Amino acid sequence: MNKLKVIPLGGIGEIGKNMTIVEFDRTMVVIDAGLMFPDDEMPGIDLVLPDFNYVKRKASRLKAIILTHGHEDHIGGLPFLLREVRAPVYGSKLTLGLAKVRTAEYLNLSELEFVEIDNNSRINFSDVEFSFFRTCHSVPDGLGILIRSPIGKIVYSSDFKFDQTPIDNKTTEMSKLVKFGEEGILALFSDSTNAELQGYTKSEKYVGKVLYDIIEKAKGRVIVASFASHIHRIQQIIDIAKSLNRKVVIIGMSMIKNVNIAVELEYLKVPSDIFITPEEVEHYPPDKVLVICTGSQGEPLSALAKIASRDHKRINIKEGDTVIISAKPVPGNEKSVSKTINQLYRAGATVHYEAISDVHVSGHASAEELKLMLNIIKPKFFIPIHGEHRHLIHHAALAVEVGIPKQNILITENGSVIEFKKDSAKVTNKINAGLTFVDGLRVGEVGDIVIRDRQRLSRHGIIIVVVTIDQNNGTLIAGPDIISRGFVYVRKSEDFLEEARMKVTDTLKICEKEKLTDWMLIKNHIRDTLSKYIYENTKRRPMIIPIVMEI
Repeated sequence: MNKLKVIPLGGIGEIGKNMTIVEFDRTMVVIDAGLMFPDDEMPGIDLVLPDFNYVKRKASRLKAIILTHGHEDHIGGLPFLLREVRAPVYGSKLTLGLAKVRTAEYLNLSELEFVEIDNNSRINFSDVEFSFFRTCHSVPDGLGILIRSPIGKIVYSSDFKFDQTPIDNKTTEMSKLVKFGEEGILALFSDSTNAELQGYTKSEKYVGKVLYDIIEKAKGRVIVASFASHIHRIQQIIDIAKSLNRKVVIIGMSMIKNVNIAVELEYLKVPSDIFITPEEVEHYPPDKVLVICTGSQGEPLSALAKIASRDHKRINIKEGDTVIISAKPVPGNEKSVSKTINQLYRAGATVHYEAISDVHVSGHASAEELKLMLNIIKPKFFIPIHGEHRHLIHHAALAVEVGIPKQNILITENGSVIEFKKDSAKVTNKINAGLTFVDGLRVGEVGDIVIRDRQRLSRHGIIIVVVTIDQNNGTLIAGPDIISRGFVYVRKSEDFLEEARMKVTDTLKICEKEKLTDWMLIKNHIRDTLSKYIYENTKRRPMIIPIVMEI
């Protein structure tokens, strides 16, 4: 072996859809297969995935898919990847449990191979070994990766923080990291999500104290929205409910599934009599009920959104309720979260959220922890990952602060082919690493052109022109009829449409005079005429669809 390649397909310059390829000696290993949720510029899109085409082209070389932890941005794309290629899926006990629940929605699990690993496992492919170290994050059972190869050793941190008092008492394995650093590390790939934040990320136990104080003072029902995968947060909420003699209701499909799998695998410890069903809520006084639900990101169809809009079958918001949104909005979700908060306030609820209460702490390392990781590992080369471009830049600046030479820091993009040789690292190529859209049951069928059309329709509307012509001489037989949807006129609509119709009629007369019978040319003339007229009068560019029927 004289070189090893690392190719990020997602997670660089963005938050989400984390996926990285490691290639050596005609062998390929995929680390994570995440997804990203669409933003406002992606109308109609349900999910956003990495572009799997590079992996599909080299499917015969794929030996393993390694999952670092159970968050959607790291495992959510797995079922879609396994539709295209097959390889053993490695992950810790809880990570595989969550991944199986997700994958079972799309594929038959009996046809797939899942291999459980832990922080002491080793996986070998020829003369390259993948070993693991425990990481502390906002979901249990997280793993970082050490890649040992003849080229050198590479550390892939995945998501982590140095929480010294985690809920499960399982800290990030600093002793292993120290040992790695002493052995000598060629390169470090490290999480950049909180690179902008100074100091240290607060411990998860800190949130527990804040939540306890809020819930203890609440006079009525308490509704807590959190990430369904945040098992540690859920554990604390259940413990608080028990200590304050409140019954717990779980609402939201993903929350129910994750709680069930966490209880089954013994990552969540719950008293046998703590849970009640939504139907039983009315049998208890309001101050004896606590609801844990999905919707911390303001998702329109989530449990909290339905509760806030009084559209839930069993539980709806009412005056006297206390609502805690125990999460930070993911970039792009701020508007939807704000809308939900406003609805809750209008209903008379007391609302606690990150902007006004310490009801959430991050699972990602802040600046001082990132510098600590760099100082422990002491890599020769550094590649910041998992963050928007500004996060990567801030993380690179931290690396310079602790003594990493600037020329040894690689700011990359999705699709960058990072080639490692002994004592060298550089970007040698770039592959296509675009976005794959999930639209209902369709995966990858909706492309940029469709998205642009949807954006245009949502902003400017649509105008349809219907005409009937003689196929022999181009004579106008009927029309033009103009139909408009989603378009706002600067004048009265009737006058505007009549003038537009006359413009099209004049154009058709010119086509008839020039004996144009090619309907494609006629459609282009109609579109050009109408587009020019509408823009001159409205400064808008609606989608114009001419329909020419020949008789």
